[in-house]
Amino acid sequence: MKLDALPTPALLLDIDRIRRNAEDMRSRARRLGVRLRPHIKTHKSVEVADIQLAGLPKAVTVSTLAEARNFVAHGFRDVTYAVPIEQGKFDLAATLAHDCDRLGVITDDPSVVGGLNRAARTAGTTLDVFLDVDCGYHRTGIDPRGALAVDIPRRIHESSHLRFGGILTHAGHAYRCGTPEERLAVAREERDVMVELAAHLREGCIEVPAVSIGSTPTMTAVDHLEGVDEIRPGNYIFFDAMQVRLGSCGSAQCALSVLAAVVHRDPDRRKVVIDAGAIALSKDQGAVDLEPTAGYGQVLDLEGADLGITVSSVAQEHGTCVVTGDGPLDKLPVGARVRVLANHSCLTAAQHSCYYVVSGQEVVEQWPINRGWH
Repeated sequence: MKLDALPTPALLLDIDRIRRNAEDMRSRARRLGVRLRPHIKTHKSVEVADIQLAGLPKAVTVSTLAEARNFVAHGFRDVTYAVPIEQGKFDLAATLAHDCDRLGVITDDPSVVGGLNRAARTAGTTLDVFLDVDCGYHRTGIDPRGALAVDIPRRIHESSHLRFGGILTHAGHAYRCGTPEERLAVAREERDVMVELAAHLREGCIEVPAVSIGSTPTMTAVDHLEGVDEIRPGNYIFFDAMQVRLGSCGSAQCALSVLAAVVHRDPDRRKVVIDAGAIALSKDQGAVDLEPTAGYGQVLDLEGADLGITVSSVAQEHGTCVVTGDGPLDKLPVGARVRVLANHSCLTAAQHSCYYVVSGQEVVEQWPINRGWH
């Protein structure tokens, strides 16, 4: 099928680009001497993960237990659930641990340990538990220099049905970096905070099986990873307009776009409306602190060439694009097809039920997206 024959809106996945992106990160992980455990929340697709991990152990990071269950069912038997676990998910996690070789969860709260251990004991299983560490993002995680940094690992180690899996962090503050130098500084901070904490725990006779770090902005910037065991970037497989603005990639590496049709054209106001709105694109404005005019996505032609137009506003099913200056309004009649490079590919992908996999202008496959939380 030709690309322009698809119904709109449709989520397009450039197969050639994701293969290149996957190989680039595998090669980078090899050079840095670390394991790659990609975060599959970006795509929620078994087919994409198979490309990411070609030739590597099938170890992944997830953000929902639904993702974990689906991937375990498809042979990914080493899973880290990288959202702090709470008691409503103890039994689900313990049950899922029966079906895989290893299920890791994370916590930054000492009160979680006892209840999680009871759930694992009742289920007759053992869970790996990581200490969630704040390396500067301040979303979740313990202060690496505080008392809990030692107290929680000791509690886990002393539990009958829990194993201390190691320490884990996410440098989400890298998404606020405006220059390569700033990204490198955050990447070094992420690494150094964790290596220092691992050394401190080992000095206190607490074994640290794994030091786990990584985001796409930091892993594409970091200079070395001595003392780190694994990395967990996710967005790199697709990249997006936000990563281009951060300097993590170039536009030619962006593999995900939304096919849309022009449904309204207003020459007097120099605007067009497309049938991809908040539901198809998401309302993420990307690196808005760095680029206030980013809008809700960059408009491309069918070949992927930038038209110099952004989606300036969205309603549920409408995206409004103002064509400024000498922009190509005459090339956008009602019915014309365009592609929108989304600001944040992870959220955009989660809005759709499937990928239309394309190579050039040909649709070659259709892959499901496994959404949901439970």
